[in-house]
Amino acid sequence: MSTHTLTSGHPLSPLRDALWDAVLEGDEHTATGLALDALHGGADAESLLLDVIAPVQGRIGVEWAANRITVAQEHAATAVNDRVVGALSRSRAAHRDRTAGASGRVTVACVDGEWHALPARILAEVLTLRGLRVDFLGAQVPTAHLITHLHRTGADAVALSASLATRLPAAHAAITACQATGTPVLAGGAAFGADGRYARLLGADAWAPDARAAAALLAAGVTPRTPRVHQPIDDLPHLGDQEYTLVVRSKAQLVKAVLVGLDERFPAVRDYSEAQRERTAEDVAHIVDFLAVALYTDAPELFTGFLDWTGDILAARQVPALSLVPALEVLGEELRDFPRATRHLRLAAGRPGARPLPNIPTGKDA
Repeated sequence: MSTHTLTSGHPLSPLRDALWDAVLEGDEHTATGLALDALHGGADAESLLLDVIAPVQGRIGVEWAANRITVAQEHAATAVNDRVVGALSRSRAAHRDRTAGASGRVTVACVDGEWHALPARILAEVLTLRGLRVDFLGAQVPTAHLITHLHRTGADAVALSASLATRLPAAHAAITACQATGTPVLAGGAAFGADGRYARLLGADAWAPDARAAAALLAAGVTPRTPRVHQPIDDLPHLGDQEYTLVVRSKAQLVKAVLVGLDERFPAVRDYSEAQRERTAEDVAHIVDFLAVALYTDAPELFTGFLDWTGDILAARQVPALSLVPALEVLGEELRDFPRATRHLRLAAGRPGARPLPNIPTGKDA
């Protein structure tokens, strides 16, 4: 298939641009009309899903991060995109080229706490088009409920989706629990890394970089890994130091300590409105969450990468990224007895600002 057309006579870029304009305006009627007109005009449904709708959804995130659209616009645009997927799903024309002879049952679900459901829904639609029987469970699926579903349905495989790295501990629990039922797990989504390194780290049976690759793997059958019965600490022996657990349990106290410290070290905070203080508390909580997941995986790049991204977001909103430095200083002081946390913080120290963090001790001093 050409990279420039959906099928002969259906240019890709103009359709994407038109869909973008419609979802940005929150115009569901026009957006669904564009997709259905293309479908009835000869475009195949899988290409519409993966080469038009998915890239438009990706652009929504990029535009929000660049502060060119608001949170409300982002939510409205995503909702319209979701309804476009639904319109394609309900159209008989979408299934005219459905793969004949495919077999198997696949459960598609987002891990507990993951509310970015559209990528998983698009995958579920692609799998259906390819002839698989699909149970799409949606966003934020508690692991216990997922396991109950597997026992009831006897699915051949589970496709687990996670977009945010902070969902990796929940993903690990889900992977381990699914495998204990004898059901292999394919992991996908940005949380697992561009190269799938965190899917491998957490013991998933397979990983796919995109929906087409995932569909091909699931249609062929995912080979279970061995051993089938294990505990999370078997995959991640560094969890034995309890740093991750203690940081998670202390999250509220850490956020409070950072907010107090910001009042002392970053005077501008003293003039914040109540709404600004609430937003700052949310931002600090995210910092603690990403530090925690870096401890869980022993992957400091998850923490430093988040801070780089946060710095870009702050810059787009004309907030000095240097304001992150005092927060890291206070965290370093609060966690000075945690060697791995200290190392992660020291690696992060140079990211958001030019000056070092003298109050964060080295690992040998901690």
